[in-house]
Amino acid sequence: MEPRTVSREDEIDLTELFRALSRRRRLILGITAASAAFAVVVSLMLPVYYKAETRILPPQDKGSNLAAQLMGQAGGLIALAGGAAGVKSQGELFVAMTKSRTVLDRMVDRFDLMKLYKGKYREDARKNLVEVLKVLEDKKSGIISLTVEDREPKRAADMANAFVEELKSLAGGLAISEAGQRRMFFEDQLRQTKESLSRAEEDIKGFQQQTGMFQVDAQARAIIEGIARLRAGIAVKEVEAKVLRSFATAQNPDLQRVEEEVRALRIELEKVETSKGSGFDPLMSSGRVPEMGTEYLRKLRQLKYNETLFELLSKQFELAKLDEARDAVVIQVIDRAIPPERKSRPKRSFIVILATAAMLFLSVFIVLLLEHPWKKSGKPPGDDSLTTLSV
Repeated sequence: MEPRTVSREDEIDLTELFRALSRRRRLILGITAASAAFAVVVSLMLPVYYKAETRILPPQDKGSNLAAQLMGQAGGLIALAGGAAGVKSQGELFVAMTKSRTVLDRMVDRFDLMKLYKGKYREDARKNLVEVLKVLEDKKSGIISLTVEDREPKRAADMANAFVEELKSLAGGLAISEAGQRRMFFEDQLRQTKESLSRAEEDIKGFQQQTGMFQVDAQARAIIEGIARLRAGIAVKEVEAKVLRSFATAQNPDLQRVEEEVRALRIELEKVETSKGSGFDPLMSSGRVPEMGTEYLRKLRQLKYNETLFELLSKQFELAKLDEARDAVVIQVIDRAIPPERKSRPKRSFIVILATAAMLFLSVFIVLLLEHPWKKSGKPPGDDSLTTLSV
């Protein structure tokens, strides 16, 4: 007597499978037709969205300072958009700025999106807005494409264009260059000097009306104008030194040069204004002017000083404005967004075809499970039985 082991494997008969599918064809067609009808109904119930697109060209590099300048001044603002730590180019910078909290909040307020999206919190409205916003940069051309999806075509186009406007506003506010700082400083100084000039004009006008003094000696006028020029020159140099100290160290050669010029002008002014001196001097000291016109000379000197200072500051202010205009951030719009004519989603045909195909394969699989030979034998497919025979 010897034990023997017999291995038995199930064999797949294709003819039997086709026969099984033929017997269950009504079930397959029924499931497929029902799923197709259901997919049609569901696709018709889905909300329709329209996509509006605008394309912009960010500022071209004038050197490496613009992107670094924006990044430095934006601080943690752009980091809120996510992924800003890896920004390497100007295009990526402007993409991150578009998704910053500042721009998103302005859009939420501008289009009343908390009411539109029915969000309880502002953060929810921002998240919904980011979901319908898509900003991509073409690495080769540098052009940025900005698309917005919305249920209304016109609102989608308006929101896409509004994003560009808010991006311009944000970039313009962040890109305050050295020229911009100088322009603001000179603007403030110019305003103060203008007020001082107006007061000086009123003072000398009142003094002339009270005393009747309208003429002074030519030499006295030369003294007054010389002192006024020196004092105005000192004031302008001090303003220039103050601007340089705002972004330069004490070892800066330009700052040292300006401070040396201020010291030299002060020495010259002291020489002219002191009452000491004798002999012939075309710019004799103000202390030697006759007592009778001293008050008038003082007022006239203050007027000339303010006039000269106003003129010098005006020139500096205009130069700073020109420099600032050259450094301005210019975002060019290539294509403005227009209301789209076709919907972007849902793609109803694709949904119906995909659902029908999926349910067709599923119904075939169900039929194969129902008609498999192991249903009849009571053993699952692929189960190798070991039979031991004894003789």
